[in-house]
Amino acid sequence: MPARHLCLRGLLLIGVLMPWQAGAQQAPSGTPTPGSAEAPAPKPAAAPAPAQDRGSALYGRPEGADAAKLAPIAGPPLPTAAARLPLDKLSVPQGFKVELFASGVANARSMAQGEKGTLFVGTRSLDRVYAVRQVDGKPVVKVIASGLHRPNGVAFHKGALYVAELSKVWRFDDIENNLDTPPKPVLVTDDLPKDEAHGWKFIAVGPDEKLYVPVGAPGNILMPPETHAQIRRMDLDGKNVEVVARGVRNTVGFDWNPDTKQLTFTDNGRDWLSEDIPNDELNVLAQPGKQHFGYPFCHQGDFTDPEYGWGHSCSEFTAPVGLLGPHSAALGMRFYTGSQFPAGYRNAVLIARHGSWNRTRKVGGDVVVAKLGPDGKVTSLEPFLTGFLQDNRYVGRPVDVLVAQDGALLVSDDYNGAIYRVSYAP
Repeated sequence: MPARHLCLRGLLLIGVLMPWQAGAQQAPSGTPTPGSAEAPAPKPAAAPAPAQDRGSALYGRPEGADAAKLAPIAGPPLPTAAARLPLDKLSVPQGFKVELFASGVANARSMAQGEKGTLFVGTRSLDRVYAVRQVDGKPVVKVIASGLHRPNGVAFHKGALYVAELSKVWRFDDIENNLDTPPKPVLVTDDLPKDEAHGWKFIAVGPDEKLYVPVGAPGNILMPPETHAQIRRMDLDGKNVEVVARGVRNTVGFDWNPDTKQLTFTDNGRDWLSEDIPNDELNVLAQPGKQHFGYPFCHQGDFTDPEYGWGHSCSEFTAPVGLLGPHSAALGMRFYTGSQFPAGYRNAVLIARHGSWNRTRKVGGDVVVAKLGPDGKVTSLEPFLTGFLQDNRYVGRPVDVLVAQDGALLVSDDYNGAIYRVSYAP
């Protein structure tokens, strides 16, 4: 072939190949060469967002501007002065009266009363335990223990105060006679998990002379280890530990039915499933060691979890005896065993609902009374102490309730660092 023809042929080949090569070289820009049939090359993938810790309260929060506005609610850094407490906003049924029992009890949480009337109060975000006594009609607040990690749980039994930290339980012997110089505590157990999520404890001594200690699920929704999502009981010296209930996500309040002697407890449902599902629960333990209450497979007794419910039916688990409102944070509860309130309250369950935070329209922030039928199931859930929620904002947050020795009801408020007293005087 003549050289001139070879040159022309070479130029034609170069003209065909060059656009393809140019497109390949410019692929990272994502813009094809004009006239090229090549599709834009994909941009390099961005680095994946770090996985959110399942122990975080925000784990599972859906995308969207409205959900992004919701987050746990922090209380004021200092206890509210007595003159500024929201007493004028609180309401109780006719014939009842609500008044201040004590202020200046920063982060007041779980309560227990001693034989001599001393009120012991634990904390969750602080490191201390208080003793509150009435002297000449006025409350005197003392710090009897400090340097503890989330000492939320307190229980009094035969002169001794039991205090539950995140992973330990201590006993202070003969405490009421030594409030000014508390004795060195005795370690009951240090064999509890150290997970922060749902790690704070509510404790109590049962009619069987055993100490009951819950271990919450270490996150919002996950498959808990065998050591979590349960209620344990042990001897008062920490020995002979056994699991009496499983499938319990987070109970921060329980008591024993005075008639049946069965353990009854609140349980907080999972977050971020929806605004209205699931409800918190009121549960009854009828067969210690044999019942599973659903978590993480089933919620509120009739709703299987979208992630963990596959292959399971809610009929496999023990259903609650009552529903306590979606995300209402039902915490402390007590059967009313006093004689001051009207007969209709006798053996009814008074429940402190701390109030929702991951719900657009808040619910809770009150104390409700659950009336039980002959079968032990809740027949009604009625307001008792309301007003902590004003215009969708909290002015206080109830944590625990306690039937005092005189039959009045004491209510702790960790938001304001206060204890209220509700009495009946028609």
